[in-house]
Amino acid sequence: MALTISPRELVAVAEASERPGLLSCHPSWERVQLGAIADVLNGFAFKSHSFNHAGDGLPLIRIRDVSRGATETYYSGAYESQYLVKSGDIIVGMDGDFRVATWRGPAALLNQRVCKLTIRDKGYYDPRFLVLVLQGYLDAIEAATSSVTVKHLSSRSVQEIPLPLPPLAEQHRIVEELEDHLSRLDAATHSLVTTELRLSSLRASLLMSAQRVNKTADGWTSSTIGELAAVGTGATPLKSRSDYYVGGTVPWVTSSLLNAPLITKSDKYITGLAVQETSANVYPAGTILVAMYGEGKTRGKSAELGFPAAINQACAAIVLHPEYEFRRPWIKLALEAQYERLRRLSSGGVQPNLNLGLIKRIEIPLPPPAEQDALLAQVDAWSTGTHRLRAATKSLQARSAHLRKSVMERAFMGKLVPQDPADETASALLDRIHAAREAQGGKPKRAVRRPRKAVTADAPPPPPVSSTPSSIGAVQQELPL
Repeated sequence: MALTISPRELVAVAEASERPGLLSCHPSWERVQLGAIADVLNGFAFKSHSFNHAGDGLPLIRIRDVSRGATETYYSGAYESQYLVKSGDIIVGMDGDFRVATWRGPAALLNQRVCKLTIRDKGYYDPRFLVLVLQGYLDAIEAATSSVTVKHLSSRSVQEIPLPLPPLAEQHRIVEELEDHLSRLDAATHSLVTTELRLSSLRASLLMSAQRVNKTADGWTSSTIGELAAVGTGATPLKSRSDYYVGGTVPWVTSSLLNAPLITKSDKYITGLAVQETSANVYPAGTILVAMYGEGKTRGKSAELGFPAAINQACAAIVLHPEYEFRRPWIKLALEAQYERLRRLSSGGVQPNLNLGLIKRIEIPLPPPAEQDALLAQVDAWSTGTHRLRAATKSLQARSAHLRKSVMERAFMGKLVPQDPADETASALLDRIHAAREAQGGKPKRAVRRPRKAVTADAPPPPPVSSTPSSIGAVQQELPL
């Protein structure tokens, strides 16, 4: 289900949320609609046939780039100058995941579903304060509408967001205090993330060490998966055949379940008729599955099947010959250790794939049975230790996130820094904003879809553009990592 949030609904949803730090401002503060202090410009629907990743033209800020903090998409067609975004401009994702960021890259173009905010006078509202407040406010909307599959904001909805309005001097003090607190939190969080990455690297090193064959050691041999086991795959029954799926009782496993070392349940089922009439063979419990293709990190992952199940064609099924059953935990360990190598073995253009031939040729070092048991016990001990460290890291990350939320709520309730009687009052500041707005005609500028003058693809953009995609990014002011 999709939802376009109207201005009235936006306020109602926010008031019903559990974010008192943004809804219960200090008694001396006022509120002001965002449209009274800033102009809102929607991005333009640039034609995708002019997109490229080779650095031709200008970088293009798409909806996903606000959250990712970077873009690798370029636009080489004609564009209109008002859709240029320069370093320091505030951008907002208006579809799905509502994110706010300050653009820190070279000149870029604003694509549809992303809007640009331009503060008319920094003597009314600190841009850094706006980014922090707006992200917190949109987080409240996100939390309160979590049951909605797709959420949309319109430019009018953004214009009518009721921002807290402290005195300008107090805004500056809040930002400086927040930056101090958040920079220390970010440093701690970065250390935790680094620790978790090192734990993953440590486990990979331990697995490789356990698999390293000492060629001078007695009793070590090697074999291939094809020699140790029967290797097969599965199929996807025709989706148009309802009798292959409706009322199905046969578990049907796809590669998406191979991210856990042991598959304990299936989320999909097919009928016995589908098994009889297609190649969706049922494999026994204990079968080792390898993802031959899949998005992200799935390809090359392996897992043990904990129950009899059919599989789709994205999985390779390894059924060990009876005389090698005792090797199952060792072979699982070997496949995990060779995960990166398996990914490098993939071939197939845009979507690299493994195949049954590659799986059968995977070489497995085989220690003597007693040494295998000793090595497996050592790996179990290592794994227990790294698991405890990872759990402690996750707990500290959760505490850091909770502390960040508390600091932000105190800031927007006016409890983070003291009020100064010498400051211009919030009511006087609001009067100045209203007077300036009336002098401009009483209404905020509406986003114009097309400016008077267009710039062709042959005309050079005003600022220089870097040709390195990785150097282009949007820096999240809320999380300055």
